[in-house]
Amino acid sequence: MSEMIRITLPDGTAREVARGTTPADIAAAIGPGLAKAAIAARVDGELRDITRPLEADAQLALVTSRDEADALELARHDFAHILAEAVQALFPGTQITFGPSTDDGFYYDVMAPASRGPFTMDDLPAIEEKMRDIIRADKPLRREVMARDALIATWQNAGESFKAEWAAELPEGEELSVYWSGNDWMDMCRGPHLASTGKLDPAAFKLTRVAGAYWRGDQKNPQLSRIYGTGWLNKKQLDAHLLRLEEAAKRDHRRLGQDMDLFHLQQEAHGSVFWHPNGYLIWRELEAYMRRAIDGAGYKEVKTPQVMDARQWEQSGHWGKYRANMFVIPDEVPNVDDEGPVISGDADWMALKPMNCPAHVLIFRQGIKSYRDLPLRIYENGCCHRNEPHGALHGLMRVRQFTQDDAHIFCREDQIVEEVQAFCALADRIYKEFGFTYSIKLALRPDQRFGSDADWDKAENELRDAVVRAGLATPEFGWEELPGEGAFYAPKLEWHLTDAIGRTWQVGTIQSDRVLPERLDASYVGEDGARHRPVMLHRAIFGSYERFIGILIEHYAGRFPVWLAPVQAVVATITSEADGYAHDVTAKLKAAGIRVESDTRNEKINYKVREHSVAKVPHLLVVGMREAEEGKVAIRSLGSDGQRIMTLDEAIAMLSHEATPPDIR
Repeated sequence: MSEMIRITLPDGTAREVARGTTPADIAAAIGPGLAKAAIAARVDGELRDITRPLEADAQLALVTSRDEADALELARHDFAHILAEAVQALFPGTQITFGPSTDDGFYYDVMAPASRGPFTMDDLPAIEEKMRDIIRADKPLRREVMARDALIATWQNAGESFKAEWAAELPEGEELSVYWSGNDWMDMCRGPHLASTGKLDPAAFKLTRVAGAYWRGDQKNPQLSRIYGTGWLNKKQLDAHLLRLEEAAKRDHRRLGQDMDLFHLQQEAHGSVFWHPNGYLIWRELEAYMRRAIDGAGYKEVKTPQVMDARQWEQSGHWGKYRANMFVIPDEVPNVDDEGPVISGDADWMALKPMNCPAHVLIFRQGIKSYRDLPLRIYENGCCHRNEPHGALHGLMRVRQFTQDDAHIFCREDQIVEEVQAFCALADRIYKEFGFTYSIKLALRPDQRFGSDADWDKAENELRDAVVRAGLATPEFGWEELPGEGAFYAPKLEWHLTDAIGRTWQVGTIQSDRVLPERLDASYVGEDGARHRPVMLHRAIFGSYERFIGILIEHYAGRFPVWLAPVQAVVATITSEADGYAHDVTAKLKAAGIRVESDTRNEKINYKVREHSVAKVPHLLVVGMREAEEGKVAIRSLGSDGQRIMTLDEAIAMLSHEATPPDIR
């Protein structure tokens, strides 16, 4: 076997180098500037250490900090390992488990030594300082491949029972690698890593919080301490991120929901929302808005059952693929005696619906459908239930009971592209009316899926063609294809909204499905008189009302546009002598369709202004004796300085305009 190998660079040039040459060696041969800048390499597309020897012919691309996605992934991975090293240095006897990178940082799960309790926020400053010591020491990070038995024995001898357990369960034949930090600390890891700890900026990370986590996510296993951090390439990036977090905390929908008296959650109904009158007003406005949109787009609204027989879910494929996330119910009368089990265990099973699509197929199947009936667009504000783990629940963003703005379009194959294109236009209009920009992604077939490759090829191409025709497959709209991220039955287009502070939220989808119509035997009579399968387009724009309202609260920081605000105006008096005029103003505003309240309490006007500002009321109409005599109001608008003096008629006209939804304004 030749000792020389051929390495091809991105510009197409090739170099003959000795086997065992590292990417760092090649960077140095190209020039000192690249040698200094290169932090890792892509070898035949795989991200690897800059110091890992090359053993065969390969395509090589050197990675620098300008390749920000790769650089951040490496930095955060290293920060996680340095966190574990620091914790063990400070607290001997700590056991380590795993520490992945995250979207904005990293975490590591550790078990505190028996001599102390779980780690807390009070421990973080000392751990941070120790991490900086390790970074400043510029310890080389060295990869070593170890034999399985030797690695397991090493972990067992070190008292690392979690690591030993994991190593023993890795597949036979898999290469087991560890990384050494200097010569005194190691962790089991596939890599890659930077060349040394000193490649990190010691001022570019911060430990943020501590939480509990179970070993391997199983509540039956020991509880660990999960230490979270955020990590970046430099301090400027860290400071910008911390500023975003500070702004996000101000916008937290849970806090604002309490301040504005919109909703609450409590243990008696884990993952289900108690909507208060103000919050449900927002819901009703959104529901009315969406009904106008879908009515105008030719949808027929339906309502389907909450509970369906398990046999239906078996036929659709959800019972096998999705049952772990379903609430199942025995189809029997429960035992009401004090003794004996509540249920017999012999009954047939039913389930709360986790999605609406199978029920919509059953509606489609009622009666004979002709090709002339298509496309048939069925819409439902459908209440669904999914059995999410308690630890995954998060305010309105992740719940167990939710209502989807769900629709299914049953169409012929020749209608698919046109229907998807029309949906793209509808989604574009709606998102822009709420002040969002967005990017659009195509999620492609996963490894585990129903349906033939030919059907998947068709479905992916149809969605792709529709986006191209809609003019959205461009960098301006963040067009990207995501291999392996489609649903088990269909590829999907995803809309990722960008909010007022730059965060992204995946909300709308449309999926092109040939599987469910086949499994549930949906058909129509074609022009040729034969039976044909419709294609089923699953689509949503809000996604769920709960999550979309949560996103809107944070997007607007609680300062809803007037048409969505639960209380659109408050008439507040300066003195009690103006109470009668305040009631007259309130009555006229109500007659004009404005959601208005009056505040005639015996409080100072500055107190009233502060209180209604916290409640995010868009307009405060202040009245005193002068305003009463002149038939005017002094308007203080949320977020603006000073006030405007208007006649009552002018104020009613302004508020009526702002209170009109944008689609009918």
